[in-house]
Amino acid sequence: MTKTETFKARLYKILEAGHSHDWQSRAFEGVMATLIVLNVIAFSIETVPAIHDRHAVFFRLFDLGSIIIFSIEYAARLWVCTEHPPFRGLSPWRARLKFARSPLMIVDFLAIAPFYLGMFVALDFRVLRILRLLRFFKLARFSPAFNTMLRVLARERSALMGVVIVLFGMIIIAASLLYLAEGHLPGSQFATVPDAMWWAIATLTTVGYGDVTPVTALGKILAGLVMVCGLGFFALPIGIIASGFMEEFRRQDFIVTWGMAARCGVFSVLSSEEIAEVMTVLKARTAPPGSVIAVDGDKPGAFFMIGSGEVEIRDSDRPELEAVRLSDGDSWGARSLLIGRQGETAAALSTCDLIVLDEEDFRTLSRTRPHLYRRLHQSLAEAGDPFANAREIKEEAAAAG
Repeated sequence: MTKTETFKARLYKILEAGHSHDWQSRAFEGVMATLIVLNVIAFSIETVPAIHDRHAVFFRLFDLGSIIIFSIEYAARLWVCTEHPPFRGLSPWRARLKFARSPLMIVDFLAIAPFYLGMFVALDFRVLRILRLLRFFKLARFSPAFNTMLRVLARERSALMGVVIVLFGMIIIAASLLYLAEGHLPGSQFATVPDAMWWAIATLTTVGYGDVTPVTALGKILAGLVMVCGLGFFALPIGIIASGFMEEFRRQDFIVTWGMAARCGVFSVLSSEEIAEVMTVLKARTAPPGSVIAVDGDKPGAFFMIGSGEVEIRDSDRPELEAVRLSDGDSWGARSLLIGRQGETAAALSTCDLIVLDEEDFRTLSRTRPHLYRRLHQSLAEAGDPFANAREIKEEAAAAG
């Protein structure tokens, strides 16, 4: 592999792969997210004439610097997109053309396009400033929460569209009822259904501006009913979005747990359906740096898998053995789970994401899934000793050296 290819692969990991435990990726994402937020703040402050006139040069230079950075980022993403697994079978130009049409790349393009458009087309300066606000949507790349929200809205779009249709129907009905109740009165503010629709929107949303109000007893009764309906109706989209967020979090937890379980050798003898069943009794746990995860002799025993981070384990029963460091994808505690007593003392050397199978949940499988319990019990009994594995790796390295 040439130096250019190595640099390209590394740049792809920083820009697109999203390695949250890589300091270079974290630094890049932090700088870009900060720059986007500063652009939004600058856009807002720049609309104040006194501030803009006093610092016009600064705002111009800041905007120019931001455009240069965003343009380099856009070009770099296009260059490294051929490293994407789905695009590796395509020619470079076809891969880049297809990648440029992806939603996030379109947002990146729109974030820089107004600047270059203003160089060739005479546009109102205020229009250009408003178009700069499109840079805010670049946060979708660097903010997991923002990205999650967009996925939830996209997934629930059918239900939310149904809510919009029902809302429009309620506006029409409410406006029509007020038109029938008070449209015939002299100087009425509800002389037509379109005139009454403004009142219906303000009332259903419970805003109640008060600029248009019914004057008859019947009109006031109808208005009260519309207000009550508005209170109940707007709980519907909130519930849809809230349930969408919960489903998204469950899906993310499932994917993470599945990936960790699938990498573990203990579960390699299980089918995908059996792994899904085991996942119902697995627990997620996070350990901060320096914390003690398990102590030798503790009851009951537990089996641990490391999703990310680094752990040091020691065996008090075998003090002659050196401490062993485990990292992403490693596991320990198979023997501890079977004997019902923790056989190792484990401490987190960094922030660790762990998946735990404790004795109580393991015994639950013996009652609910006896066949799965027997297969998993056999696999745990045959699991390698992490201390023995570490010694073998050390001896092989010494022999190779």
